[in-house]
Amino acid sequence: MGAPNRPSQLDSPLLPKIFKYVGKAHVWVYRRTGGRIGGKWRIGAGFRKPVPTLLLEHRGRKSGKVFVTPLLYMFDGSNVVIVASQGGRPEHPQWYRNLMANPDTYIEIGSDRRAVHAVTADPQERARLWPRLVEVYADFDNYQSWTEREIPVVILQPR
Repeated sequence: MGAPNRPSQLDSPLLPKIFKYVGKAHVWVYRRTGGRIGGKWRIGAGFRKPVPTLLLEHRGRKSGKVFVTPLLYMFDGSNVVIVASQGGRPEHPQWYRNLMANPDTYIEIGSDRRAVHAVTADPQERARLWPRLVEVYADFDNYQSWTEREIPVVILQPR
């Protein structure tokens, strides 16, 4: 099952369904308020130190349908960096697999829509970015300890 110190509740088959509907509500509110509501993540480590949230568009690699997922992010120069943590679950999130199949996409930060190209950070870039990501959201370290997979760090480059 999960890694040794991973809370077993996180493996509930209900969680992905809950996340799907909560995510849709988050996107709806975020878009209607230009990110004023939903633009900061205040759960887990974000409770004390809110983390900025963006909306990521990604095209289903099988369905071709466009999905939108709210994600935590940080800036790295002109790039935007996101993390495919999925709360430390054993598999990569669907959005990550979709993004790798269709890396040219759009993000929304507040009411600003940007065209980006997604690349997975190589080991050197990941080593440089990971401590900064953990500084932004301490729970990323917990998530990494809960899974056998290396959690991908994704760099969204302007295009």
